[in-house]
Amino acid sequence: MHQLLECALPRGDERVLDLGCGGGEWLLRALEARPGLRAEGVDISEDALVQAREAARERGVEERLTLHHRPAAEFASAEPFDLVLSVGAAHAFGGLLPTLAAARKHLAPDGRVMIGDGFWERTPSQEAIDMLGDFADLATTMDRVAADGWTPVHGHISSRQELDAYEWACWGSLAAWALDHPADPGSAQALTTAATRRSEWLRVYRDTWGFLTLVLRPAPDGP
Repeated sequence: MHQLLECALPRGDERVLDLGCGGGEWLLRALEARPGLRAEGVDISEDALVQAREAARERGVEERLTLHHRPAAEFASAEPFDLVLSVGAAHAFGGLLPTLAAARKHLAPDGRVMIGDGFWERTPSQEAIDMLGDFADLATTMDRVAADGWTPVHGHISSRQELDAYEWACWGSLAAWALDHPADPGSAQALTTAATRRSEWLRVYRDTWGFLTLVLRPAPDGP
């Protein structure tokens, strides 16, 4: 994450937009590392935005962060941004290339985009495709990005350890919440959901799905 942000924020006084920011971790780390930065985040989840606001307050960056509760695809701003982020939120736009098209609309001249999306590390089962979507392999994904008018200047392929840690944390925290709140009406369903998602991860897509994060600049001859 640190190296990606270093490449994406060469000056340190950029205006940053995160489309589908969730709990805002990318923005929070950027704001902590760059005191001259100002950032805006957009997400459809009010709970995630509440979490982002609380974390920004705890980390002392709340005055430089603006959050918007709305679908990322509907966000509009009068001013462009030097960096547009969208990591793990391509579903909100309908895929990788539509997400890049949305980012381009918000991008200042000479701006950069940081985008994260999935790809197939190995040939997936039809069940995995039905579950996660019709991704391409890594080389084809990069070809599509280049053909869309972007030049990669940095990137990171998440390791199996990183992906496993994410899955364990995601479904483990849900299960832990259910066990800590047995009287809650949603507790039983939360335990069932955690078990189902954990099984899907281990049995359906763990060995075939990967995640790629890229820092991109518009190509000189791009659209």
